Amino acid sequence: EVQLQASGGGLVQAGGSLRLSCKASGFPFDGYVIGWFRQSPGKAREGISCISTHDGSIEIADSVKGRFTISWDSAKNTAYLQMNSLKPEDAAIYFCAVDVNVVVAFPMHPNDYDYWGRGTLVTVSS
Repeated sequence: EVQLQASGGGLVQAGGSLRLSCKASGFPFDGYVIGWFRQSPGKAREGISCISTHDGSIEIADSVKGRFTISWDSAKNTAYLQMNSLKPEDAAIYFCAVDVNVVVAFPMHPNDYDYWGRGTLVTVSS
């Protein structure tokens, strides 16, 4: 059974940093894509970044480029999202997901993903 467990959310002041983790289990994750998404009240789920577990290639949304960094630790089957210079508009529930079919090279739409973890809440105070 595929399981994804996101953690690391919390309350941070604007300008601060957080590192989110996404622990994956259930089957070997080589050759898939891990994505991070976020959703705030009344808004659609937004693709933030994704990474290939095969070669480490990444895509990142313009809204967070230069501030957020995605990484994958194959030894731990864990993806990370390092978030720096956080802004109040970054506040949301953050989700990780895995795309096992990988039809699109850099999937950034929720419909591209097959398995989802529970979200972790990020709150940014101004």
